Amino acid sequence: MLNTLIVKIGQTSIAGIKPENEDFLGSYVPSQKTDDAAQLESKGITIAIADGMSGSDGGKEASQVSVSQFLSDYYGTPESWTVKQAATKILTALNTWLYSQGQQKYGTAKGMVTTFSAVVIKSQTAHLFHVGDSRIYRFRGTDLVQMTRDHRVWISNDRDYLSRAMGIDTHLEIDYRASAVQEGDIYLLTTDGIHDFVGDKEIQEIIEAHKDDPQKASEKLVKAAAANDCDDNISAQILKVEFLPEPDKTEFYEQLTQLPFPPDLKAGNVIDGYKILRELNASSRSQVYLAEDTLSTEGTLSEKKGEPRKVVIKTPSVNFEDDPSYIDLFLHEEWVAKRLSSPHLIKVCGMDRKRTFLYTVVEYVQGQSLAQWMLDNPKPTLIQARGTVDQIARGLRAMHRLEMIHQDLKPDNILLDEFKTLKIIDFGSTKIAGLAEIKSVVEHNEIVGTANYSAPEYFKGETGTNHSDIYSLGVIAYEILTGKLPYGEISVERASKKKFNYTSARQYNPMVPDWMDACLQKAVHPNPERRYELLSEFLSDFSKPNQALLDRSNSQPLIERNPMAFWRSIALVQFIVILFLIYRYIIA
Repeated sequence: MLNTLIVKIGQTSIAGIKPENEDFLGSYVPSQKTDDAAQLESKGITIAIADGMSGSDGGKEASQVSVSQFLSDYYGTPESWTVKQAATKILTALNTWLYSQGQQKYGTAKGMVTTFSAVVIKSQTAHLFHVGDSRIYRFRGTDLVQMTRDHRVWISNDRDYLSRAMGIDTHLEIDYRASAVQEGDIYLLTTDGIHDFVGDKEIQEIIEAHKDDPQKASEKLVKAAAANDCDDNISAQILKVEFLPEPDKTEFYEQLTQLPFPPDLKAGNVIDGYKILRELNASSRSQVYLAEDTLSTEGTLSEKKGEPRKVVIKTPSVNFEDDPSYIDLFLHEEWVAKRLSSPHLIKVCGMDRKRTFLYTVVEYVQGQSLAQWMLDNPKPTLIQARGTVDQIARGLRAMHRLEMIHQDLKPDNILLDEFKTLKIIDFGSTKIAGLAEIKSVVEHNEIVGTANYSAPEYFKGETGTNHSDIYSLGVIAYEILTGKLPYGEISVERASKKKFNYTSARQYNPMVPDWMDACLQKAVHPNPERRYELLSEFLSDFSKPNQALLDRSNSQPLIERNPMAFWRSIALVQFIVILFLIYRYIIA
């Protein structure tokens, strides 16, 4: 983007009348002129302030470590993570370290304790994190609003203590808040040396008088606190939002179309050193080719040493050459693959050369799809089924740890190589939590995935979650064991009105144990809130009996547990009654 997030930052911190300054503050603004430029969009701008607790032996060190490590570690977290996920993990780890160090160095839980407050501005949203009695204010227009609440308990009019702080306990509860940002907004972070000695009205007057000069405003606030007989360290930090990034459609499309679509490729064609061998698949949306990398002789285990490496090339369809949404998703697939690392996820290749056309290159998996394997193995053993599901789950778990949801998990998107290792492919529909926080001109509102394997919430226009991928995996597990789908064939047109009545897997395969059937039923429950929370929970119940789950399943009415069996029972009873009435009529 040519337009970008621009801020002004001012910060001042002094010891005041105390012998040393136990406050600490810092900020980081990724520069557009360095390699960090991409982080300005993916991570945003960060400011943080901390106040070492006065009764803490290592309060000064605690405040310094908390701010400096937070600013450093935040920009090292995956781009796919949300701001909340990244900050929470960092602060939780910092809290554990502070508590441990406090115990080791000073032999007390109050050894290294500090307050902590931070603001992360990413795209057009401010993310606030807060522990303790430092404060975050927002000045908008002429209004000053305190955005945090003090974690302070008053014993009397002149005595109080921190009820929450970094390093005081092994458990950390962080206040988090997200709010929309407007150009001209000013965020003020203070330690209690400011807000305990300068009233809100005076703070507002100082900021308003110097709103175009945050540094001068911070200095004036510190001087005002000192003039009001502050007996503590004094620190103020001010961030003014000068300019917000606003996605531009023309600029966005120009970025997407920097590379032209490749022409129709035939066997023998060479593109950027890749020699096309044959077409593997073609659809209205893309073409997939097997190719040799003539610039590389690093073969896989299945290839002879010295022979060109085989790769798979995916090209976009010319039908969508003027469709920004389609091109965005096509590029998005490689972005995802670059950041994933698992033996059960397809690997991206071709990062070593300049491209002349738009295409993606991934590793070639010599084998078959899971869909074909199921056709070839219609009656797998329970051990085979568990092993297959476990491998798929391992790949999904690697994605979920990065806050990525596959959203199009199906047997055709899972490959088995010659060593029977499963690999998930096709990340074109993957939802990335971190990127979803960035405002874009492109909206992807269409239903993703394949109807038979897509969770019911997608058809209601709801956002996918981990539960949605677990649903898809549950459907696949059911199909491996039965050759059927738990809710039959589903069409996109009728899916939103479909009644999802579960058919017991035992009806199609009596070898499926009751406890495994109960596990499958929970995994594919129409309500995402009633599915498994984590893949590990699903795998555990799929591998061994969970009596509590089985008891809950058996306590359900038969019409909910097995609708088909219920109606068959009703029909049988009716048939017997009819026979009885006919018999009575004849003998009468």
